[in-house]
Amino acid sequence: MATQIPNRQLFINGEWREPALKKRIPIINPATEETIGDIPAATAEDVEIAVEAARKALARNKGRDWSSASGAVRAKYLRAIASKIKERKSELAKLEAIDSGKPLDETTSDIDEVAGCFEYYAGLAEGLDAKEKAPISLPAENFKSHVLQEPIGVVGLITAWNYPLLMAAWKVAPALAAGCAAILKPSELASITCLELAEVCIKVGLPPGVLNILTGLGQEAGAPLASHPHVDKVAFTGSTITGSKIMAAAAQLVKPVSLELGGKSPIVVFEDVDIEKAVEWTCFGIFLTNGQICSATSRLIVHERIAAEFMDRLLKWCKNIKVSDPMDEGCRLGPVVSRGQYEKILKFISTAKSEGAKVAFGGGRPEHLKKGFFIEPTIITDVTASMQIWREEVFGPVLCVKTFGSEEEALELANDTYYGLGAAVMSKDSERCERFSKALQAGIVWINCSQPSFIQAPWGGIKRSGFGRELGEWGLHLYLSVKQVTQYVSDQPWGWFKSPSKP
Repeated sequence: MATQIPNRQLFINGEWREPALKKRIPIINPATEETIGDIPAATAEDVEIAVEAARKALARNKGRDWSSASGAVRAKYLRAIASKIKERKSELAKLEAIDSGKPLDETTSDIDEVAGCFEYYAGLAEGLDAKEKAPISLPAENFKSHVLQEPIGVVGLITAWNYPLLMAAWKVAPALAAGCAAILKPSELASITCLELAEVCIKVGLPPGVLNILTGLGQEAGAPLASHPHVDKVAFTGSTITGSKIMAAAAQLVKPVSLELGGKSPIVVFEDVDIEKAVEWTCFGIFLTNGQICSATSRLIVHERIAAEFMDRLLKWCKNIKVSDPMDEGCRLGPVVSRGQYEKILKFISTAKSEGAKVAFGGGRPEHLKKGFFIEPTIITDVTASMQIWREEVFGPVLCVKTFGSEEEALELANDTYYGLGAAVMSKDSERCERFSKALQAGIVWINCSQPSFIQAPWGGIKRSGFGRELGEWGLHLYLSVKQVTQYVSDQPWGWFKSPSKP
């Protein structure tokens, strides 16, 4: 039975609302290239209404309904959201696979993580109550001081299409736990499950305006949200180019931003590895989510002593990857998300060949798939450090390969990038791994693996991969403002100025 695509509107102030300009955007199934539905297209007019709804939600009942409510109150809503998501797990996973092209096994796992994220931040919301008025030890007895952690206000959350609902949860859950009111703008390339999050919020009775969801194009909805004077903070996941524009817009109002941007992450494989294990992790690090991960370890740096054997096994593993419709059992590589991405990736591969690199495996459409935005697992060798394929983010199932002879050379190759999101090192030598991890310029380092993420551990990058840390307690702090409150408690006058004589 075919999965039905719900017909939704924008979600503003706790209810469905037609876009002001009544425009809609077609949904294209990337596996079939067929139009399977549409989503509402928000514009600046809708952003204005959503921001007003969010500000009213913060102020309602003098804040007691949400922003000043106890963390325990907000936690109940977050747990209720998690419960409803679990109930709809199968349906949401299928919708996301159809919408984004990700294999169903992946989207099923993603939906589990979405529920886990809301549950985790429910616990942290309750933890805020215990930290209320946390005292500060002072060296002066005539003063006492404490800290208040307050919601930063109305937040604009702009997310990517590679993990549609999970990336939304990474931002929405901590923002709501902190007591903020949020406006979520998911990518127009994969918005279906984010609109279903709105339906979940209606079912659990989330107070109106606390979460608003605007689907639409970046220029028409994302840009006015990022630059709106009554949005107190913007959190963005996406390309470095767009992140730079958001940062520039926020700078005009000295508005805080957190950015999780692109990457060109290395995976460094030393000569002492178990080759089979290392090859599988190499495949996982680049072909998960059809290669469309900002942290993908897309640059393989392998020791020259094992390079020939490693490459032989790598090509055999690639040949064994099932490339198919994401709904097929056992699919491990589905289509990329859109025609635009498909053409962009093929252009990267073409440019690599024209610059002198060799396509050792893949490089085009699988022969058995005549429709859909499918690209074979692709391995590119004979790469120089100046080539586009080595330096720029492809965001597709494309791995480029270089060899090294010494640890120093490997480190230089790994760090020679504008990006700094993730990095992996593979070796049986624990001291080497520890030494190398410290020297890698990245916000996330994996040892003898690639790509695992956990809600409890911080996630984010350095250099042009952005700043700020999502997940864990760090993710909650992105949406809190710290206020120092200090009181003079002595009965004696301060005595700094000479007191004027009394009449």
